Amino acid sequence: MDKSHDVQKIELDGSIMVLHVDGKRYEIDLSRCSERLAAATQLQRANFEVSSTGYGIHWPEIDEDLSIDGLIGAKHETPATRMAT
Repeated sequence: MDKSHDVQKIELDGSIMVLHVDGKRYEIDLSRCSERLAAATQLQRANFEVSSTGYGIHWPEIDEDLSIDGLIGAKHETPATRMAT
Protein backbone atom coordinates (compact mmCIF):
# COMPACT_ATOMS: atom_id res chain seq x y z
CA MET A 1 0.00 0.00 0.00
CA ASP A 2 1.37 3.39 -1.00
CA LYS A 3 1.77 6.01 1.71
CA SER A 4 0.39 9.44 0.99
CA HIS A 5 2.61 11.11 3.60
CA ASP A 6 5.17 10.29 6.23
CA VAL A 7 3.70 11.87 9.37
CA GLN A 8 6.56 12.05 11.86
CA LYS A 9 4.93 14.04 14.65
CA ILE A 10 1.83 16.02 15.59
CA GLU A 11 1.97 18.58 18.38
CA LEU A 12 -0.93 20.57 19.75
CA ASP A 13 -0.07 23.85 21.44
CA GLY A 14 -3.17 25.80 22.40
CA SER A 15 -4.95 26.77 19.19
CA ILE A 16 -2.03 25.73 16.94
CA MET A 17 -1.35 22.29 15.51
CA VAL A 18 2.24 21.67 14.46
CA LEU A 19 2.64 18.92 11.88
CA HIS A 20 5.94 17.33 10.99
CA VAL A 21 5.19 15.74 7.62
CA ASP A 22 7.53 14.51 4.89
CA GLY A 23 10.48 16.21 6.59
CA LYS A 24 8.78 19.61 6.79
CA ARG A 25 7.16 21.53 9.65
CA TYR A 26 3.73 23.14 9.31
CA GLU A 27 1.90 25.36 11.81
CA ILE A 28 -1.86 25.30 11.42
CA ASP A 29 -4.38 27.51 13.20
CA LEU A 30 -7.11 25.16 14.41
CA SER A 31 -9.83 27.78 13.92
CA ARG A 32 -8.97 27.94 10.21
CA CYS A 33 -9.15 24.19 9.59
CA SER A 34 -11.88 22.85 11.90
CA GLU A 35 -14.53 24.41 14.11
CA ARG A 36 -14.91 21.11 15.99
CA LEU A 37 -11.21 20.89 16.70
CA ALA A 38 -10.99 24.54 17.71
CA ALA A 39 -13.87 24.05 20.18
CA ALA A 40 -12.52 20.77 21.61
CA THR A 41 -10.72 20.46 24.92
CA GLN A 42 -6.97 19.86 25.00
CA LEU A 43 -7.65 16.25 26.09
CA GLN A 44 -9.98 15.70 23.14
CA ARG A 45 -7.46 17.23 20.75
CA ALA A 46 -4.70 15.02 22.14
CA ASN A 47 -6.70 11.86 21.37
CA PHE A 48 -6.09 11.36 17.64
CA GLU A 49 -5.14 8.60 15.23
CA VAL A 50 -3.06 8.97 12.07
CA SER A 51 -4.15 6.68 9.24
CA SER A 52 -1.68 3.95 8.37
CA THR A 53 -1.27 5.42 4.87
CA GLY A 54 -0.52 8.90 6.21
CA TYR A 55 -3.61 10.21 4.43
CA GLY A 56 -5.41 11.75 7.38
CA ILE A 57 -5.94 12.33 11.09
CA HIS A 58 -9.01 11.19 13.03
CA TRP A 59 -10.23 12.53 16.39
CA PRO A 60 -12.72 9.90 17.64
CA GLU A 61 -14.08 11.86 20.61
CA ILE A 62 -15.24 14.75 18.43
CA ASP A 63 -15.84 12.70 15.25
CA GLU A 64 -13.50 14.83 13.14
CA ASP A 65 -11.38 13.72 10.18
CA LEU A 66 -8.88 15.95 8.36
CA SER A 67 -6.73 15.04 5.39
CA ILE A 68 -3.03 15.81 5.49
CA ASP A 69 -3.26 17.08 1.90
CA GLY A 70 -5.90 19.60 2.93
CA LEU A 71 -3.96 20.72 5.98
CA ILE A 72 -0.69 21.33 4.17
CA GLY A 73 -2.08 22.26 0.74
CA ALA A 74 -0.62 19.25 -1.09
CA LYS A 75 -2.09 17.48 -4.09
CA HIS A 76 -1.43 13.88 -5.07
CA GLU A 77 -2.34 11.89 -8.11
CA THR A 78 -4.96 9.26 -7.53
CA PRO A 79 -4.66 5.81 -9.12
CA ALA A 80 -7.41 6.82 -11.59
CA THR A 81 -5.53 9.94 -12.77
CA ARG A 82 -2.28 7.97 -13.02
CA MET A 83 -3.93 5.43 -15.30
CA ALA A 84 -5.42 8.16 -17.53
CA THR A 85 -2.01 9.58 -18.44
